[in-house]
Amino acid sequence: MELLIPLFPIILLLIFVIFLFSFVPIGLWISALAAGVNVGIITLIGMRLRRVPPGRIILPLIKAQKAGLDVVIDKLEAHFLAGGNVDRLIDALVAAHRADITLPFERAAAIDLAGRNVLEAVQMSVNPKVIETPVVAAVARNGIELKVKARVTVRANLDRLVGGAGEATIIARVGEGIVTTVGSGETHKEVLENPDKISKTVLTKGLDAGTAFEILSIDIADVDVGRNIGARLQIDQAEADKSIAQAKAAERRFAALALEQEMKATVQEMRARVVEAEAEVPKALAQALREGKLGVMDYYNMRNIMADTEMRQSIGDPGSDATKEGPGGDSSV
Repeated sequence: MELLIPLFPIILLLIFVIFLFSFVPIGLWISALAAGVNVGIITLIGMRLRRVPPGRIILPLIKAQKAGLDVVIDKLEAHFLAGGNVDRLIDALVAAHRADITLPFERAAAIDLAGRNVLEAVQMSVNPKVIETPVVAAVARNGIELKVKARVTVRANLDRLVGGAGEATIIARVGEGIVTTVGSGETHKEVLENPDKISKTVLTKGLDAGTAFEILSIDIADVDVGRNIGARLQIDQAEADKSIAQAKAAERRFAALALEQEMKATVQEMRARVVEAEAEVPKALAQALREGKLGVMDYYNMRNIMADTEMRQSIGDPGSDATKEGPGGDSSV
């Protein structure tokens, strides 16, 4: 027991030293001093208390100092706390500095916090990117379809990278320009003879306005002749006109058939009325004979007149049997 009492302060000292070296990044502080970066030990302890990994800040700071950049440690720590990537931010600033591109720290931090890869943007500013559009189908004035594929060379515009439109907008605008240029051509042969006309016309439209890129060139990669859209449209129009004419003719035919059926029904109704009226004649004659209004001789005279009328009608009708009888017949004149 007496031996443990002198060792107790030593144990406490060892525990304190272990805690100090685990909580305070002494090795990182020594590395910063060796690199010429003036960072206080209190600052590193403050980072630990703010739950900021000192290595995420000090190592990029050493890289920036060695590259000749004037970066404040407080801004790096603020950028990390805002959710940014400090190491990628410093790499982008170093790349811009080496390429002689003006890129302030605030703009680079804004680009990184906006969700864009600031290092890739700087690299695209130095080395332009080629965007290949999908096949764009356009129709010339003579109705021939042309299928055009273009390659657009763009360079990142760091000033418009925050809030600027992306590659999809560039592709859509280039496709619109291709359709407009081909559609203004009189014939498809004119476009095939001068494909550079498409590039020149599209470039003059200022398609990169409001985007995060600057269009350097538009090159036509391929032009293929497609379908004869004009002839197809004319055929479809003729088929439509034919269908309309047939429908109208069928409508007129059905109307005529309906009118014919109506006329037949009317004629049949009139014939029925005549037959009904003729059926009443014998009844009327019988009634007149009973009442004495008509004598027997009057009745016979009326019958003779009716027979004579029927004979005259049969003689006047070329198709009657009376006209077909021979010279010895009773009806010959």
